[in-house]
Amino acid sequence: MAEKNYYDILGVKKDASDADIKKKYRKLVRQYHPDVSDDPDADSKIAEINNAYETLRDKDKRAEYDAMLDNPFASQGGAGGFGGFGGQSAGGQGGFRWEDIKGQFGDGEAFGDGGFRFDDIFSAFGRGARGQTGGRTHSSGFDQFGGGFGAQDSQGQDQHAEITVDLASVYSGDDYSIKLNVPVRQPNGSVDYENKTLKIKIPKGITDGKQIRLAGQGAAGIGSGKNGDLFLKVKVRHADNIRLEDADVYQTVNIMPWEAALGEKVNITTPAGTLGVSIPKNSKSGSNLRLKGKGIPAKQAGDLYLTLNIVNPDVSTEAEQQAYESLKQAFAGTTINR
Repeated sequence: MAEKNYYDILGVKKDASDADIKKKYRKLVRQYHPDVSDDPDADSKIAEINNAYETLRDKDKRAEYDAMLDNPFASQGGAGGFGGFGGQSAGGQGGFRWEDIKGQFGDGEAFGDGGFRFDDIFSAFGRGARGQTGGRTHSSGFDQFGGGFGAQDSQGQDQHAEITVDLASVYSGDDYSIKLNVPVRQPNGSVDYENKTLKIKIPKGITDGKQIRLAGQGAAGIGSGKNGDLFLKVKVRHADNIRLEDADVYQTVNIMPWEAALGEKVNITTPAGTLGVSIPKNSKSGSNLRLKGKGIPAKQAGDLYLTLNIVNPDVSTEAEQQAYESLKQAFAGTTINR
């Protein structure tokens, strides 16, 4: 009976690089996360994907796992090896047989490939020892056959999510409440998802793409193991006429032709508040006015750049028509490149 191994679960080759494994893992998590997936088995698939990744992401665990794949009948703590359940005895006592183990899951409890997985065996005999990141070592589940056994304490997995905040909150700092569907490991080792509401503080000056770390708000640990952390990636929401480049803010500002030509002081609403800005005489559309230190107030404050956009008023009355005619006559000798 062929077992679907961790490389098959993640859909990568055995010689895949760490970067390829991480990329594929993230893609599968997005695909099967219970918040977005319609797959009725999304919970179990996410658990299966996480289990595979926690082993393959760790250099030592991956090497141990590869050795097991290359030699599945090698002895493992006197248990007859990972693949030696067909008729071999456990600890030389003729104890557990593959048929005995298989019977604990029922005739129909199999995965899509029709084969029982090692995870099923771990579930039958307890969750086994785990590393600090929650990844299971393959020898631990079989300690039952050779001697020591028992679930050890281990830290819960870190979790990642995204939060959208207003640009005004970035300038001033703010309090936000978010609702998350977080994984919680149950006493039997399975993973359920529970809704959680968290109140968080948006630090003043945080920039787009930065992360907020909430200690202990990730997945629950095993036993007395600490919970993982929750990392929130910040996405800054802003108006369409604003563009962000790290801590610098670019804002397109509409001005009248005479304000650009004559140079006037105008009040402009910006993320930094309403500012009185002097428009230089003979300003052109597309030119930038730099207001130093008026960008995002990060550790090193950014600058605010006002990009001028000259807007010509519509002509709707005779007087307005005459005003344009007079302007035309006044600048009759002016030439421009077309």
